[in-house]
Amino acid sequence: MNRIHPKKLLHSKWTAVTPINREKHFVVTEVDFDDDQTVIHCRIEAVMSKRSQDIDWRDLKNTQHWLPGWR
Repeated sequence: MNRIHPKKLLHSKWTAVTPINREKHFVVTEVDFDDDQTVIHCRIEAVMSKRSQDIDWRDLKNTQHWLPGWR
């Protein structure tokens, strides 16, 4: 289980354990919070193709799918 603080999500770097569309390295480019400072939206972008997708930020905690940093 990766430990993530929601305030430090923006611009964090992630490696997909299983490449997604032949893309392995990602950066969090958008994080939106509600009035209670709860994450309501998170978007990651592939480094090579610049393709972006929305993701549930809690999915990044799963070490079977995501690793922090670029590896």
